Amino acid sequence: MSFQESPRPSDEDEAFYMHCRAAYLSLFKSSLTNIASKQQLCRALQLAGRNPAHATLNKYWTSRTSKLNFDDFCEILKNEKKTDETELMRAFKKMDLNSDGYISHSELEKALTTRGEKMTTEEVNSIFSLADVNKDGKLDYAEFCRLLVSTVEQCETAALERLEANAKLKRQNFGSRSYSPPKSSVSSASSAQEAATVPQTPETLQAESDTALKKDSRSSSRPSSARSRRSSLSNSITVTSSSTRASKITEPSGLQEWHHSCMKGCFFLEEDGGISSLQYQLHVPQTTSVYLTIQPLSLSHGPDKPSSWMTVDTALFVVAAGETKEDSTLVGFTESKDKDKYVWKGELHAGTYYLLPFTSGCKLKKRSKKSLSNKPVELVYRTDSGELDLTRELREVLSDVFEVIDLDGNGLLSLEEYNFFELRTSGEKCDKDAWAVCKENFDMRKNQLTRQGFMELNLMEATEKDGDPADLWVILEAMGFNRMLELVDACPFQINVHCEGTQPSIQPLSMDAGPKLQNQALQKSITARTGAKALRGQDNIFVYTYRGEHRISSLIANKTNQKVTVHVNNEQSRNCCSSRGMSVFAVEVPARTKMVCQHILPINERHDWTYNCVETIVPCT
Repeated sequence: MSFQESPRPSDEDEAFYMHCRAAYLSLFKSSLTNIASKQQLCRALQLAGRNPAHATLNKYWTSRTSKLNFDDFCEILKNEKKTDETELMRAFKKMDLNSDGYISHSELEKALTTRGEKMTTEEVNSIFSLADVNKDGKLDYAEFCRLLVSTVEQCETAALERLEANAKLKRQNFGSRSYSPPKSSVSSASSAQEAATVPQTPETLQAESDTALKKDSRSSSRPSSARSRRSSLSNSITVTSSSTRASKITEPSGLQEWHHSCMKGCFFLEEDGGISSLQYQLHVPQTTSVYLTIQPLSLSHGPDKPSSWMTVDTALFVVAAGETKEDSTLVGFTESKDKDKYVWKGELHAGTYYLLPFTSGCKLKKRSKKSLSNKPVELVYRTDSGELDLTRELREVLSDVFEVIDLDGNGLLSLEEYNFFELRTSGEKCDKDAWAVCKENFDMRKNQLTRQGFMELNLMEATEKDGDPADLWVILEAMGFNRMLELVDACPFQINVHCEGTQPSIQPLSMDAGPKLQNQALQKSITARTGAKALRGQDNIFVYTYRGEHRISSLIANKTNQKVTVHVNNEQSRNCCSSRGMSVFAVEVPARTKMVCQHILPINERHDWTYNCVETIVPCT
């Protein structure tokens, strides 16, 4: 079966992304710098020829947003069109009652301070100071519209001129896009070489320091142009669908007689593109054979409604706990797959271990925000007697939420389980006194909240706000649901631990060092199973490419004393999806640091897939 080439960008796309780059680099020194505040977002949008209202800014910069990257910025510009002179004129003409082409100061002030997104008197006065050219207390709104559109165009032109004048900025890579000059100014060959793919939101992968990287850097004596051609590395791996099926770990015979413990959890896709989940502690009383699995957890309410996240890849790292987190060592991880289960089989000595859930991010990504325009599902309604109640749709979703946060699967929520939920949705814990109040008001059993009690608690939230669903939406969105009550930003999972000779115990942990420990385990799983290849012409920059049965992961080790930028090109890969969400991108690797570059999965596991990646150093100028 053949797979089509990635779509080539049109001239219109090229022009659009060039304007995006120009605006971004008018505000930041690098495309890899994140937008860190609503004010920066506003300024960047203005430089791109937009005139964002407060409502627009609040749509993209919510209370949970901490940063936006260049690809997020491009997506926003796709959704938010430029200020249109025709639409402005149409709005002003509605206020021009006698159709003479002018609006009085008092009429404009009344319209702009009482309707829609209300302006202050000072803001209205500033408009008049710009557009009342005759100083007669009347606004020539046609002239004002021309002035506004002209100012927008001047901002865009200034940003483009700055980009054209700076050769270093022109060579930079922008998320999934390299700079491509207009086709009229370059040959078709060079234009094809620099063409970029359509972007998606990338997964944010954090770099961790590695004290083992101790070699001194030695800069090359070759000119930068020579280094740019020669400092590259090409990897090509073809994986056949039959090879993955043939090498799976078989389930031990008599597994039903082994001791068993299970625990549930959930991967959550954060605003910055990162993925978080609980960590777990496993205690094994004595040395024993272990069969361990992790898999997505179906919440389907029927065979005709399969859970959309069941194709998300999952993994579990087993780390032996040392006296300190730094002493922890990787024991193994679930490399094999049996249907939708990811499996590890081995022997564990008596002791304590950390179980660190992981997903690559290839198939769990932020979706387009265009869905925000859809009408939200109703959460509450008034009964015939006038009382508030939860809608059937909300009750189904809350039942699913209960299923996810009932970590031990006993049908009840302990205070500990409920507090993991509270920390996720509100950032605060419920203390024992508050839990005692819950016991008096909601259905509980054995000092644990029942499913009915959980429904009653959420109904009370709606009742206290007189039906205002705002707080309920905060909870639902924090748990990964969108306004259509679809679970799109989360993937529930279940862990099963079978021990042949002893009863294991699993406890959920909320470890501060969890992400760092997981990143160390992930890096070790890559470097321990593959050799390092140096980029051509570079003695101290290495690429590790791990090939698993169902995932390929790459890691860049920078042993120099300065940060390096590595350009990554996957355009020749076939039947592959990347955790970066793009085919071409750049990563900055700090000095003396290892960084996980990307993860690759097959799009269709039933077909062969080819990973073809070229990593190239972007020369400093």
